[in-house]
Amino acid sequence: MAHREPPFSEADLMAIAKCVDSTATHSELGSLFRDAGLVETAGPSGFSKWKRIYNALAHAQNSTQTGNFAMKFIQTALAPKRFVHNAAEFDDLRARLNHLLAFRGWQFFENGKFGRVAQASTIGEARARADRLRTELERRKVHTDVLNFCRAELLQENYFHAVLEATKSVSEKLRAKSGLTGDAGELAMKALSLGQAGMPFLAFNSLRTETEKTEQSGLMNLFIGMFGAFRNVTAHGPKLTWNMTEQDALDLMTLVSRLHRRLDAAIQTGRKS
Repeated sequence: MAHREPPFSEADLMAIAKCVDSTATHSELGSLFRDAGLVETAGPSGFSKWKRIYNALAHAQNSTQTGNFAMKFIQTALAPKRFVHNAAEFDDLRARLNHLLAFRGWQFFENGKFGRVAQASTIGEARARADRLRTELERRKVHTDVLNFCRAELLQENYFHAVLEATKSVSEKLRAKSGLTGDAGELAMKALSLGQAGMPFLAFNSLRTETEKTEQSGLMNLFIGMFGAFRNVTAHGPKLTWNMTEQDALDLMTLVSRLHRRLDAAIQTGRKS
């Protein structure tokens, strides 16, 4: 980074270390440290991975009085090429780190680079925002699985992360009910499509009539459309800073609620492949 980033607090360095410790094995950490320009002052023996990361970051920060090495290590540990086969973990780690970075006016994008964003609001403002959102969603009687995402830590910057996490919960339920792997639109297509056999893994009705088969296909497309419009925007960095209003969040989470209810009532057909 060309600029001089102010030092992170001890608590923030610890949070970063605990967040990224799953990205590497003990043996891989040494290579990541070298790539990030970090020096491990003590041997790895007896230390947990997050403690090794924290010690290396703290040593670099104390020596330079900047937070640049912490930012560099995030870029190194979360290099997109390291998550080619685990996009879901990459999204989760970025979301967790971005909650912390938002208070410094930074965002870590999917391309592995940092960009400036509007600095996050205070925790108090985010909590008030979460309370308003939850109250209105409860009034709408949305699914309880959606209410779990009305949390202050997801609303510190804007409503985007709350909606993103809510859409991820639909993927989780699709995987749990179908027994399939995958994510987002690809998973919805695999689990809900009639396919050549004329039988999906999960059915929303008896599929005995053309009307019922049309409903099945229509609901499948609704799932795919939801993922394409609101989950997959993470593939386009600037979208992460879009101005999602409270009304937008209410509408989108109401849609997610509807999909959860249909999944709850979906029938496992017994299809194996």
